[in-house]
Amino acid sequence: MLGQVLTWWGAFYANHAALRTGVEFIHIGGLLVGGGCAIAADLATLRTHREGAVSRSMQLQLLKTTHRIVLLGLAALTVSGLLLFVADLDTFLTSRIFWLKMALFAVLLLNGAMMQLGERRVLRDEQGAWGRLRRTARVSLWLWLLTTLAGAALPNIG
Repeated sequence: MLGQVLTWWGAFYANHAALRTGVEFIHIGGLLVGGGCAIAADLATLRTHREGAVSRSMQLQLLKTTHRIVLLGLAALTVSGLLLFVADLDTFLTSRIFWLKMALFAVLLLNGAMMQLGERRVLRDEQGAWGRLRRTARVSLWLWLLTTLAGAALPNIG
């Protein structure tokens, strides 16, 4: 039964250009919205590290707002990515680049959780919390870029 549904979806997806365009747009749009907001917030966090208490407080508010947008982008990426995955299981199941991308995505999600933990530590005024938050933001920047690179390599390298 599941095999029939997957086969049907793969054929349906392959034969409908508008559907392929829509799913791919949602995937790229999720990356643009979620990743773009995350990268902008990460860069602001790196800059704010050296500034005073007022700037840091404003940055924490920005991060709180940004998380909602990033989560919406990640949800779009996940749903559209799942649709892309099941449309071509044979290709993706054996692709090392795909599994590298999934591993990077998992680490990106974990880093996002660490970012939220870091924000709570800053709010509690823990010693060295801004420094740890800054390192988490730097890791976030790299993970967004590396995950995107893996996604760009996937159709070209496999």
